[in-house]
Amino acid sequence: MIAPCFVEDALACLDRRGIDREPLLRHAGMPAIVVEPVSAEQYGALWLAVALAVDDEFFGEAARPMPRGSFTLLCHAILSAKSLEQALRRALRFLRVVLEDPYGELCVSDGLAEIVLKDKAGPRSAFAYRTYWIMVHGLSCWLIGRRIPLRRVDFRGPPPPHEAEYRLFFGAPVRFDQPESRLVFDADFLKLAPIRDERALREFLRQAPANILVRYRHDAGQAARLRERLRAMPPSAWPGFEELAAQMRLPASTLRRKLRLEGQTYNDIKDELRMAVATQELLHGHSKVGELAADLGFSEPSAFHRAFRRWTGKSPGEFRREARKPEPRSAGETGSAPKKTL
Repeated sequence: MIAPCFVEDALACLDRRGIDREPLLRHAGMPAIVVEPVSAEQYGALWLAVALAVDDEFFGEAARPMPRGSFTLLCHAILSAKSLEQALRRALRFLRVVLEDPYGELCVSDGLAEIVLKDKAGPRSAFAYRTYWIMVHGLSCWLIGRRIPLRRVDFRGPPPPHEAEYRLFFGAPVRFDQPESRLVFDADFLKLAPIRDERALREFLRQAPANILVRYRHDAGQAARLRERLRAMPPSAWPGFEELAAQMRLPASTLRRKLRLEGQTYNDIKDELRMAVATQELLHGHSKVGELAADLGFSEPSAFHRAFRRWTGKSPGEFRREARKPEPRSAGETGSAPKKTL
């Protein structure tokens, strides 16, 4: 389900142009005032209706409009790529030509892939970045046929009033007021070969964009039920895979197969949940690193250090220091008393 705040953000594109929103809401099967979450299909229908009304598939959030049909051309541009990395680099070049600003760059370092968004005109709305991430991440997941778990999502601008919905939507640590907007995931995914062909693309486009909103969401399917079960207990008490399958009344082979079809493994999910807890505690909590390692079920702090560096490219201590580093103050905010004048 899609939160009402995201519907309102999409409708703002119409308001800026003086276009009546009610006919488009009716077309999407929504009430005149949306106060309850809507389905991905309804939101997808609204996205298409807005794009038709303003001839912009990016809701007017970029320097230039993204004319209708651009997303289809983007899909065709990446279909022949030999790897996800090649597909992503093509997609980012395509979007830079179309949107001009913002534009994305793929950076690979220390086992992590980062799509960094650049803004010539200063920070944009969180909704603009979210729309960009939906297209790029959703299309990437479809191309390789599996969900790409996110390690972190950074937003350059300030948090919106409904910032909690962003954290729920991405299912990964989300930070606002960052120097750059970026989407971070494991670089190993870049090596995977696309599995789609022209026939699959035609079917995909018939269901877009609703399918990229729901098909590879972190909160759908068997993996979501497994996450919910693990969240209900401390990480130090998480069972082994065989025991977990028995608790879920499934043969271990069946559970493993279902997770594989969703592009997940038990270890992936445990890592994802541990990373989310760890980053939040390092950002906002007061636990010592050794205590946090034990709380997360690691046998020794060094194992946690290795895992955290694999997740983020930094040690826990480095991550905490950088996250809590005070912003530099301007000359007028140095705290020194002003000089008196006669």
